Amino acid sequence: MAFAPQIRIPATYMRGGTSKGVFFRLDDLPERCRVPGEARDRLFLRVIGSPDPYAKHIDGMGGATSSTSKCVILSTSARPGHDVDYLYGQVAIDAAFVDWSGNCGNLSTAAGAFAIHAGLVDPARIPENGVCTVRLWQANIGRTIIAHVPVADGAVRETGDFELDGVTFPAAEIVLEFIDPADEGDGEGGGAMFPTGNLTDELDVPDSLVPGGRLTATLINAGIPTIFVNAVDLGYRGTELQDAINADADALFRFEALRIIGALRMGLIREAGEALRRQHTPKIAFVASPDAYTASSGKRVETGDIDLLVRALSMGKLHHAMMGTASVAIAAAAAVPGTLVNRAAGGGMRNAVRFGHPSGTLRVGAEAALVDGRWTVSKAIMSRSARVLMEGWVRVPADSF
Repeated sequence: MAFAPQIRIPATYMRGGTSKGVFFRLDDLPERCRVPGEARDRLFLRVIGSPDPYAKHIDGMGGATSSTSKCVILSTSARPGHDVDYLYGQVAIDAAFVDWSGNCGNLSTAAGAFAIHAGLVDPARIPENGVCTVRLWQANIGRTIIAHVPVADGAVRETGDFELDGVTFPAAEIVLEFIDPADEGDGEGGGAMFPTGNLTDELDVPDSLVPGGRLTATLINAGIPTIFVNAVDLGYRGTELQDAINADADALFRFEALRIIGALRMGLIREAGEALRRQHTPKIAFVASPDAYTASSGKRVETGDIDLLVRALSMGKLHHAMMGTASVAIAAAAAVPGTLVNRAAGGGMRNAVRFGHPSGTLRVGAEAALVDGRWTVSKAIMSRSARVLMEGWVRVPADSF
């Protein structure tokens, strides 16, 4: 019996924000994996170690969480005004599929750094010391992201004193700008940042999910499609940590059912079954007014430290901190008076908020304006960090894809 050998593919394992992923240059992939399709998906599944019925990713590079089961492809961009094209794949853990429907805001940070590491940025644009502005075209969602990457001696500076709750060690700060993060397509009510045209919607839901069968939600498409609901309407305080949700099978079932109802109302899926193949988007999050709690690290977060509380689910589980793209959605929604996020933060006009999440706090900002009767967001800003963890080659059996 003949056995397939392993092949090796140049790859870099990176942390970006509170996520980790395997990064590739497009030209380094096997030829049939350089285009979208089954071969590419099968390759990434094998790299990560999915599908894994044990949910451990022992035989792959994944970490068996939504934050650590990711692959990224970068290539030099032919698009004017951009340095690189950045494509992100969220790899399912226990199923054989890769979700390409959205971006990872945390790994957007690492994408900026990797672009320099991998020689994809024109050397003439990289200062000897200072900050290199890397212009990313986010190919999943068709948006521009600008990463301000610190540079020392002509290379990415990775160490520093910037601390990010959810990341153990300090590192160099990378500032991200998400340009025009909201969907500008035509939608009911004059714009798809709010797909229904409303700042809040009343969702009809089964009584078994929410007593009374009605749930108020803000449905927004900025950074990533997100469904925001009030924590109190679901019987929560907004101070919950991961185990309070992820150890409760009934809670996870309820959140997924509500996510599907919101996805249908947003027009992201046509029937409920499609949600099985679209686990990455939309996100669902619950918000509350400020309250004191102890974060997962043991850090005490006091009421006066934050403007609001937010907890969000990713790939069916409560996230240990906050997804970068959901942070953009939080920033955008907080900037628009009348949304549930804005109300939880105290209402009024605001261009920045600091919110509490399971690992601590995060400050995000957005520039919003009411133009011709509809809200638009021109930019969302946040700080993250990134670091190369390992570089070389990833090996996979040649018959994997």
